[in-house]
Amino acid sequence: MQQRDDMTFSMQEHERRLRELRERMEERRVDVAVITDPANLCYLTEYQTTGYSYFQALVVPMEKEPYMITRRLEETNVPARTWVEITRPYSDTGNAIETLNQSLKEFGLHRQCIGYERNSYFFPAYQQDRMRSDLLGTRLADIFGIVEEGRLVKSEEEIAVMRRAAHATEAGMAAGLEAVAVGVNENEIAAETSAAMFRAGGEYPAVMPYIASGPRAMIGHATWEGREVQRNEIVFLEVGGCFRRYHTAMMRTAYIGEPDESLRQAESVVKDALNTLTGKIRPGMTAGEIDVLAREILHDNTVGGYLITRAGYSIGIGFPPSWDEGYMLSLKAGNNTPLRENMTLHLLPWMYGIDDHHVIGLSDTLRVTADGCESLFDNTAAQLTIKA
Repeated sequence: MQQRDDMTFSMQEHERRLRELRERMEERRVDVAVITDPANLCYLTEYQTTGYSYFQALVVPMEKEPYMITRRLEETNVPARTWVEITRPYSDTGNAIETLNQSLKEFGLHRQCIGYERNSYFFPAYQQDRMRSDLLGTRLADIFGIVEEGRLVKSEEEIAVMRRAAHATEAGMAAGLEAVAVGVNENEIAAETSAAMFRAGGEYPAVMPYIASGPRAMIGHATWEGREVQRNEIVFLEVGGCFRRYHTAMMRTAYIGEPDESLRQAESVVKDALNTLTGKIRPGMTAGEIDVLAREILHDNTVGGYLITRAGYSIGIGFPPSWDEGYMLSLKAGNNTPLRENMTLHLLPWMYGIDDHHVIGLSDTLRVTADGCESLFDNTAAQLTIKA
């Protein structure tokens, strides 16, 4: 293992991540781990490419040197970005799983217990079937989640990277809100938001900004479609800035004109929910308790608004199509996972369906501290932005 010029994290950080993975492998009695999820590969090695639709894997033996299976073009990312020194690439006319299985035999690993991420989006069933059929007699085990256990709690180095992402998020959101005006179309707002994110050092995010105005704001995960913004309507923005694949996210809402009493009440309730939750979140509180408290506050209104989703989720490493680490930790009722120091959360006690046609989103990305939590943002106030 050696430090490469383009690596973001220290070798001490990578050695810790690899050591802790092997400790979990030992607990599960697995001798070899085959890691295929792009976010997990990035966490363990810093490997990244937009070509992750092609099969790629990090093979981690308990004692021998880890190595990577990649498409030959993507192999160029290994020496440029990672500490990994051994690769076994396959050509565009080759077979990825055949290359994987041959490598396991080459390094004498095929007779050991091999774990793989059975629920990985990027290791489809037909490839898993091919692997199993070629490794008859080999004990195989599902180790889905073995890397995510380490990813849930961020290190100080990771928090520093997320602060870089937060700077890009804030810059994008500020520019997007500034661009909101009568007659401006959603594409123009999206352009200003994206340009500001990138100028602030942000890299391509797992999801481009959500920009939706008027009645389109009620459509889940809608983003810009060229609609022209009108007076007396909502513009909903959700921005996720990215740096070295780590993300932070923020919801904000603008209104053009003078808000009516319903919107003002909704804003007050959402702000109360956000302030109350950030005042109570601390290590030991469970994910489910956060969701229950959010609903108690948000649903106590006379304007018909409610929380249509969970109250938040873990956030960190992300590749398209999502910055969401919710499959690792979701803030939803019934989830008894306790929070731990240095977990990072996108907290979104937003309100949907106000008077049946409005949405207000005011969210935050938080770091759980030793005795509470703190926002990773510095300057963007959580309030309804009023535009004349």
